[in-house]
Amino acid sequence: MAKEATTPKPTPKPPHKAPARAPVKTEAAAARPVSDGREVAHAVPRLKKMFLEQVVAVLMEKHGYKNPFEVPRIKKVVINIGVSDARDNIQMLDVAREELALIAGQWPEVRRAKVSISNFKLRQGMPIGLRVTLRADRMYEFLDRLISTAIPRIRDFRGLEPKAFDGSGNYNLGLREQLIFAEIGTEKAAVQRGMNITIVTTASKDEESRTLLQALGMPFKATATVKG
Repeated sequence: MAKEATTPKPTPKPPHKAPARAPVKTEAAAARPVSDGREVAHAVPRLKKMFLEQVVAVLMEKHGYKNPFEVPRIKKVVINIGVSDARDNIQMLDVAREELALIAGQWPEVRRAKVSISNFKLRQGMPIGLRVTLRADRMYEFLDRLISTAIPRIRDFRGLEPKAFDGSGNYNLGLREQLIFAEIGTEKAAVQRGMNITIVTTASKDEESRTLLQALGMPFKATATVKG
């Protein structure tokens, strides 16, 4: 008896998978640099490189340090400006804040009055100043621009005051106007505004701090030897 022919069963198809969609590139993602997995070398600020390669050796020889880690170094730079004119026109605060941000490369914080003083028409909480604290690479970049570009533009400049140290190795520099900085356009500046710059170092004596700043290029006034 002949066997009945059987119809072969169809081979089951693999489950359908939707093709992978390419990620949508937003404008921000398109502007972001593509990494190939290798670390990108960060450019070392010129003044920081100068400190590590030249200034450390100069200070070790002059002050007799035995270890490079004993050499004083700059810890931070603090910039303060007053905005008393914001008491009558609050927009002046915004203008001053933008100017300081351009100079420092960092957004400043607003300093407000802690108490009310009626004689000065000062109320508690009123903005009275701006402050920015710079550290690390941003600190060196600011100092480089200050020394090489801004200070030489001071009118009738005859050197920085070599006695403006606080006894603990920190230096205070007062500037009469912000216009010496190339970032501030003379035609755009609303008012002439002074500022105070404090360079905080790890030095314990003024003499050591003075040697550090001189080696970095700070143009101190030529006077008789100043005792630290």
